[in-house]
Amino acid sequence: MTVDKGHTNTAFVGDEAINGKKPPQAKTIDPNMYTLEIQEKKPGLEAEYDPFQHRHVEHPTTNNETLIHLLKGSLGTGILAMPNAFHHAGWTVGVIGTLLIGLLCTYCIHLLIKAEYELCKRKRVPSLNYPAVTQTALLEGPEALKPLSKVIIHVVNVFLLIYQLGTCCVYVVFVSSNIKAIADYYTETDTDVRLYMLIILLPLILINWVRNLKFLAPFSTIANFVTLVSFGIILYYIFREPISFEAREKVGTMSGFALFFGTVLFALEAIGVILPLENEMKSPKKFGGNFGVLNKAMILIVTLYVGMGFFGYLNYGSAIKGSITLNLPEDEILAQCVKGMLAFAIYITHGLACYVAIDITWNDYLKKNLGDSPRSVFYEYIARTVLVLITFLLAVAIPNLELFISLFGALCLSALGIAFPALIQTCTYWHQRKGMAKVWMVAKNSVIGVVAVLGLVIGTSTSMIEIIHTFGHDD
Repeated sequence: MTVDKGHTNTAFVGDEAINGKKPPQAKTIDPNMYTLEIQEKKPGLEAEYDPFQHRHVEHPTTNNETLIHLLKGSLGTGILAMPNAFHHAGWTVGVIGTLLIGLLCTYCIHLLIKAEYELCKRKRVPSLNYPAVTQTALLEGPEALKPLSKVIIHVVNVFLLIYQLGTCCVYVVFVSSNIKAIADYYTETDTDVRLYMLIILLPLILINWVRNLKFLAPFSTIANFVTLVSFGIILYYIFREPISFEAREKVGTMSGFALFFGTVLFALEAIGVILPLENEMKSPKKFGGNFGVLNKAMILIVTLYVGMGFFGYLNYGSAIKGSITLNLPEDEILAQCVKGMLAFAIYITHGLACYVAIDITWNDYLKKNLGDSPRSVFYEYIARTVLVLITFLLAVAIPNLELFISLFGALCLSALGIAFPALIQTCTYWHQRKGMAKVWMVAKNSVIGVVAVLGLVIGTSTSMIEIIHTFGHDD
């Protein structure tokens, strides 16, 4: 399992930015702003500057390495929830819907990376992170949107923060639920899952006290290997019985589709890692394009998600749970090992998942007020502890894996993965495109924006209604 490591309080990604050094081109106006200094434009100046030629990355990644990183960033707990998503939507709608959502997400990512390249070219900077791209695009767009450029940084950060904390909540629920499934079988008791959340709380806090990301990297490597083996065993259980379409719904309900939409977005989108991965490539031009790294990765990812959702739902039907691991046979050692292995893999990567939330909270906000204090390190540990406690308390309040995944997918990724890229492209080329080309761009991106807003509003409200109904009924 991997995590978005792309959020840094600098417009540059790579070893130089991590080490606190900026390339010669880096200039900032305001330390509280993300955008970089806009140089006076001269005739032909934009055409002379190629951002790809000015990126200083000490250890650039190859195309294959980037492909692997992108696959690891997308293949997480979300894929284990895909059979449940197909149960909500029906297997026909599930297949078609996943393909369409995958196409939409891929297209929006292309919009984002193309806009970043264009903005870097205009501003004569090597690279920009997500908040910087969004703010710079608004400054380049319609006059009416320019006043929002200062606010948009915080809006993007809030969505990133909510998404990362939501991912951590999913991790807590996933780990606790799988531990409970194992323990309940062997102890022949039905223990509240919240007790297992409490048991893992202190180690979670200690993991998140690790301040240097490189110390967490070995854990990620172990988790990736364990996850790969576990997926193979899950596929064995899916295909060892004949696949049947009997009593399997082709089309689900509208409310079920809303839950499906949020789950698929949560599972497919790795929007936070896109720009960092592209910025650190040895050949960044090969990231996009018809046969580029992005399209190859998304084809593999969508295929895997459709396969897991389709065959997982056909195997277990309406009995499917929030994670397919919870449907594996309780009386078989191999199945119990899978639950334990994945719980371990997700558990040890919680620190990586929470790292981005800590980075946003501490480096972008708290450090500006407390960073000069002689007790700043102490305050940082307090901030790390509080963030872990927030994810813990949310998980305790709503210990339901499928509803968590759907909620945070609809709430955050509708905006980060769909709406913002459409807005960014519109603003970036607002003054460059004329006539029907501009009309087409605005109309197309308006439709994408409407889809994103509908997905956000309907998906979030449906998830909240289901949460209230589920836990109100339990009470």
